[in-house]
Amino acid sequence: MAKSERDDYLRVGVITDTHGIRGEVKVYPTTEDPKRFELLPTVHIIAKDQSDVALKVCGVKYFKNLVILKFEGINNINDIEQYKKCEMFVTRADAIPLEEGEHYVADLIGLRVITDEGVELGVLEDVMETGANDVFDVRPTEGGKHILIPAIDQCMGAVDLDEGTMEVHLLPGLLDL
Repeated sequence: MAKSERDDYLRVGVITDTHGIRGEVKVYPTTEDPKRFELLPTVHIIAKDQSDVALKVCGVKYFKNLVILKFEGINNINDIEQYKKCEMFVTRADAIPLEEGEHYVADLIGLRVITDEGVELGVLEDVMETGANDVFDVRPTEGGKHILIPAIDQCMGAVDLDEGTMEVHLLPGLLDL
């Protein structure tokens, strides 16, 4: 699958291992709400050879921080083992609709981060989940250490996907860390 085609995919998890001998897999969810797997008709696994394998979800269970998935037509551990450590995606059409003002993390990565005072800080490289709140990892435009900005209302400004920018408000002392 070409890179541009993958832009229409959103990552929802990574297959960590098989589960039992009947073709189930353990998935580490990379989506905010693991319950979303119950609503997914199909997932796409990017196999080790980079091929796109579409599988219909026919069973969902939960164990600790993992999701156990069963796929239609896969009833043997040997049929699914090849996908261990592979990423799992959904198409944007199958993604959970966003509320106003929300954005998919995949759309935020690569945006230029600018303060509400007009200072360009760098490019958003990652969004880290910390438990309490997400944290934006900004790679500075002119070298130096990465800037970590909490993804909280007090720090969030406008996001303009067309312009490729995200505005943030820096709380006092944030750059001193």
